[in-house]
Amino acid sequence: MATTLSALNRESELSYAYLHAIASHAGVNCKTSNRHDDNAGIDAVLTGWEPFPNGGCLTEVDVKVQLKASVKTPFDDGESLSYFLFGTQQYDDLRRVTHASPQILAVLFLPPKAEDWLTHSQEQLVLRKCAYWVSLRGAPPTNNHAGVTVRIPKNQVFDGAGLMQLMASISRHEIPAYRALAHRVPHGA
Repeated sequence: MATTLSALNRESELSYAYLHAIASHAGVNCKTSNRHDDNAGIDAVLTGWEPFPNGGCLTEVDVKVQLKASVKTPFDDGESLSYFLFGTQQYDDLRRVTHASPQILAVLFLPPKAEDWLTHSQEQLVLRKCAYWVSLRGAPPTNNHAGVTVRIPKNQVFDGAGLMQLMASISRHEIPAYRALAHRVPHGA
């Protein structure tokens, strides 16, 4: 019996499509994770190869990605966007400093109405809005078991140029880490 995907599943599938499109355009391999990796908070692994712009000595770089999508308009404090990450297990996994491969959280912010998410014609395929990424490596622990409001820097757009800059940094052994931002996000934003 065929069923329609829920809105949440459609949002999730669009986040994978976005990730694949950006990685492909940047010349980066995108491997969707299996169930075991997903249980560890890894939705995909991106692999890039030299040359990286202003790259270092590493010739191959992996980045593990936890993907999210949201139709909720994020709180924008001018320098960051807020995203509420439900539960603390994913947050705790992403903030660990013991992982060899860098891990990031990438959030695709979609328009509130599903009919605005995607349009296409013979000339173009348009997925509205974009994704941003953040490293939570080294972020402080939380005692809120419901979840954590994560602040994602607006200058960390998940696009081809940003992905290549991230990989170049990693090739120089610069593992992205959590940066505390100055402004506070209102509770529940």
